[in-house]
Amino acid sequence: MNIDKKYAQEPIFFERNRVYRVYKGGKGFHTFFGDEDIDGNLPEEWMASTVKALNKVVYTDHDGLSVLRGTDILYRDLLETYPDEILGEGGNFDVLVKMLDSAIRLPIQAHPDKPFSRKYFGSDFGKTECWIITAVRENAKLYFGFKEDMTREEFEKYVTMSDEDKDCMTSILHEINPKVGDVYLIPALCVHAIGYGCLLLEVQEPTDFTIQPERWCGDYRLSDYEMYLGLDKEVALDCFDYSVCGDEAEKLTRRLPRTVLENDSVKIETLIGEEDTPCFGAKKYTVHTSYTLDSAPSLYVVMSGDAVIEGDGYSKDIRQGDYFVLPHSAIGKYTVTTSSEVQLIECIPPKK
Repeated sequence: MNIDKKYAQEPIFFERNRVYRVYKGGKGFHTFFGDEDIDGNLPEEWMASTVKALNKVVYTDHDGLSVLRGTDILYRDLLETYPDEILGEGGNFDVLVKMLDSAIRLPIQAHPDKPFSRKYFGSDFGKTECWIITAVRENAKLYFGFKEDMTREEFEKYVTMSDEDKDCMTSILHEINPKVGDVYLIPALCVHAIGYGCLLLEVQEPTDFTIQPERWCGDYRLSDYEMYLGLDKEVALDCFDYSVCGDEAEKLTRRLPRTVLENDSVKIETLIGEEDTPCFGAKKYTVHTSYTLDSAPSLYVVMSGDAVIEGDGYSKDIRQGDYFVLPHSAIGKYTVTTSSEVQLIECIPPKK
């Protein structure tokens, strides 16, 4: 494929990339992206994605894969064509970022760690993830860890009960009432569920592997494949850490921002750092006047406000809902300038 090199040397913007899921949601995208004010079956926006969505129903011929704005170029193809310009020597973009808005409680689930993924899915990546809460509806909920001590045998009873009782699983999980600005780390193997009414930015390892041993997703009845991804049930249930429970579960998942720089121009906070997980990172930038972007390759998401991003002969207006990849070759060459205030979250691939 003949792709102009300029795309790999300046901020890379993308077409919208809403992904089909069996659950309903997406109404929260109205205020963030300016989308229609309804819930439907496109409740996730995948950003700078090189990951194919694992859907029973194929919505497009490239479900989940991001396309450069104003072109038909897949981001995956751009990376393969100009890896050094975008990633730097030995760099990577081994991260998947989503904006997600659920109108229902999602099924109870866990994600594989790297050893489990290598053994059963032939992948070097598991699915540790984090959630950054952007907005909440009234009575929004999250779930992480078991409410009390749990054994595999007891959990299997609830798996069976879920065939008939759609809500039995919530009685055994630790419930969290999320607030805007909260940050949660969800390590692989930990039981969890996104509840009703959360608009969140999710940063994760680049897979779509989910073990969800609960028969129902709202009113949609999951097949065995959708529950266990083709694995035997007994094998799939090995993907759960049954020791994470009670108040200790919330201590394990919640993260507090750490300020690393603050002056008249910008405040920078670490949301997820290397001390939290080696799988990815996240920082928050509150720009008061201007700031030259000096970290790449990374995905930057404009969370609020508006600004201009400028470089040598380059100028582009940005506003809430925009997102772009800054290539390694563009480090220190582009400045975000605002007349009021703009907030960005940087989503950072792992260090090799």
